[in-house]
Amino acid sequence: MLTHLQIRDFAIIDAVELELRAGLTVLTGETGAGKSIMVDALALLAGGKGGAEVVRAGTDRAELSATFQVPAAAKTLRTLLAEQSVELDDELSVRRVIAADGRSRAYLNGVSVSIQLLKAVGGHLIDIHGQHEFQSLTRTAAQRELLDEYGKNVTLADELAAAHREWLKLVDRTAELEGRARDRDARLELLRYQVGELQALALADDEMPQLLDERSRHSNRGRLAEAAQAAVGLLYDADEGSAHAAASRALAGLKSLANVDDRLGAVVPLVDGAIIQIQEAAHELSRYLETLELDPARQDEVEKRLAAIEELSRKHRVPAADLPTRGTQIALELSELERAETNLATLKQQQQAALDAYRKLAQQLSARRVTTARGLSKDITTRMQTLGMAGGRFLIEVSPSATGEPTAHGLDSIEFRVTANPGQPLRPLSKVASGGELSRLSLAVQVSCAAEESRCMVFDEVDAGVGGGVAEIVGRELKAFGHGGQALCVTHLPQVASQGHHHLRIAKLTDGKNTRTSVRELTMEERAEELARMLGGLEVTGKAREHAREMLQLGAAPAATRTTTKPLVKTPGKARAKP
Repeated sequence: MLTHLQIRDFAIIDAVELELRAGLTVLTGETGAGKSIMVDALALLAGGKGGAEVVRAGTDRAELSATFQVPAAAKTLRTLLAEQSVELDDELSVRRVIAADGRSRAYLNGVSVSIQLLKAVGGHLIDIHGQHEFQSLTRTAAQRELLDEYGKNVTLADELAAAHREWLKLVDRTAELEGRARDRDARLELLRYQVGELQALALADDEMPQLLDERSRHSNRGRLAEAAQAAVGLLYDADEGSAHAAASRALAGLKSLANVDDRLGAVVPLVDGAIIQIQEAAHELSRYLETLELDPARQDEVEKRLAAIEELSRKHRVPAADLPTRGTQIALELSELERAETNLATLKQQQQAALDAYRKLAQQLSARRVTTARGLSKDITTRMQTLGMAGGRFLIEVSPSATGEPTAHGLDSIEFRVTANPGQPLRPLSKVASGGELSRLSLAVQVSCAAEESRCMVFDEVDAGVGGGVAEIVGRELKAFGHGGQALCVTHLPQVASQGHHHLRIAKLTDGKNTRTSVRELTMEERAEELARMLGGLEVTGKAREHAREMLQLGAAPAATRTTTKPLVKTPGKARAKP
């Protein structure tokens, strides 16, 4: 149950804070005052979409917060919160902040959570029904979802959808193997030839870089030999100008004076080491020159090897270095194709097992849907009798689908059928022409499906299209629902407003420069004045006021008697602490 609601800088609302109670709370006001904005705020708190456009002009962000009493029986919700490490006693605080740049943040009991989690939690807290709800009820998918939710078959429906996905995956895999089998012989011949080519090549993982290095050495042998020979001469072979000769002379001079200055003597080992390094470098270069002897046969072998590799690289359209990997892939495909008949038989067995598992779940779901449909049809038909459709009937028809093909939602065809008048045949809900009838049917369906829910139910002008005595009956239905739970109803009808346990008036105020929305709980006398306004025209007459008081007296019931003087609307400055 929603017990506290605070809205700041949202649309044209600057600051509103409400304390809410069980029962039916009606929200009234002039068109454009902001009644639907209140519903939009609740939708955002339940995880709905919202961007920068909802932030009040001239402010940095919109802030919405609400507190809900969570009964101990709400085990699914409590489990969901526990899995996300959100601690919960008896109250759950929900907060949503939307910045002027469109970024959105959400909190549950002070813990930052994703919008996806907020939406999942919000589905357990608030259920919003709009004035055009009946339009979605004419769609087959919406009818099926509503029936499954009412019958608590959502988990089974999800399992069925998962089974259908698994079956489809196996169907696709089987079709793929069957397609390969059609040209199996030609493909086998090609794959065997390709595997033979690559195996004959036997390219090692690191062979290509080595071959390229060897080719480079063969191609540049002259330059390499010339550079190495020149280096040997400069380092060692030249009689007068070699580095070895110069270093030897330097060493001799230093040794002759080393006993004169110890610091000079410390350099002698360094020069001596340099002479040794020069000698070793010269010897290494000499050995290198010996390896540069031209071997035409080896050079020809390298070129042929590289040509064979490059040819297969172009043929298979992969870099030469990837040829070993390509060979492994072709060998795997060849192995699979050689075993295709065995694999195909196994896949078909798996496919049949998956289909059997799907059909078993589908049959369970169908049986539950049939049972649920009988109970819901009876309940909605009963409610129709009190909504100005005496003698009308409502039937949810669950029958095998025309094609019999497995679908993600089962093997059933579900259709809502109705007749508003006795003696008339049942017709699909989508064929009902009267908007008023559709609106009342929508209300009957919504109230029936929500009868055992603990969520806060929000009805946004679901009484559109009705009037007179039927409107009063609609109000009584909403009030009866409020006796066992909590309902908020936005309405333009005084017949509905007079049935509320609590009454909030929403008004739009402007000083010519700025516009804001205010919300105020009405006393009994103020309620009479508001109903008179809704009954009358431009001028509220004494007869309208008298009629309004009479409507309130008729709408009063022991259950509607106020037991507390705690105000619904609080001073905006006394905001609760933010998480």
